[in-house]
Amino acid sequence: MPKRKICVVTGTRAEYGLLYWVMKEVVADQDLELQLIVTGAHLEDKFDLTVKVIEQDGFRIDRRVDMNLIDDSPTGVAASMAMGLVGMAKAFSELTPDIIVLLGDRYEALVAAEAALVVKFPVAHISGGEITEGAMDDAIRHAITKMSHIHFTSTEDYRNRVVQLGEQPGQVHNVGAIGIDGIAQLKLLGYKDLEK
Repeated sequence: MPKRKICVVTGTRAEYGLLYWVMKEVVADQDLELQLIVTGAHLEDKFDLTVKVIEQDGFRIDRRVDMNLIDDSPTGVAASMAMGLVGMAKAFSELTPDIIVLLGDRYEALVAAEAALVVKFPVAHISGGEITEGAMDDAIRHAITKMSHIHFTSTEDYRNRVVQLGEQPGQVHNVGAIGIDGIAQLKLLGYKDLEK
């Protein structure tokens, strides 16, 4: 039986840190194959080319989708999103994943969700239902939720919000904050090392 292909999309250092253990678990599962698409700030010099961190962590990068994040004006961001949409659609069509995993509310994730919708690949969305008052993050997050098929929220309140958005209750799972997985894996310093 062929392995199920789990395609994770990462665009920033912050969300990569949260997805790290999810990706490690996929790699460790003999029935799954990790596909990794790196985009956004990871590929930009001005953000320290954090793609190098991903490579140093031992992950194979299947596709790099350049979004040319040089201009952060509203028009520049829209142009970056257009470029990302084309690149994501091409990457998904080539990789043919069984499911695409997106986290949060960044515009890199939004274009990945839009591309997945159009080229007909299902999306699992992590951290839907949350609120960031006064920012466009809410609109982006909720839009990703509406384009997703499976939802993993961090609290019951957030789960209820995703259901209120019209998603099927059986497809919305309160799994807790995934950042806790990283904390649970931390190698803590002993008292003597801490004293030093």
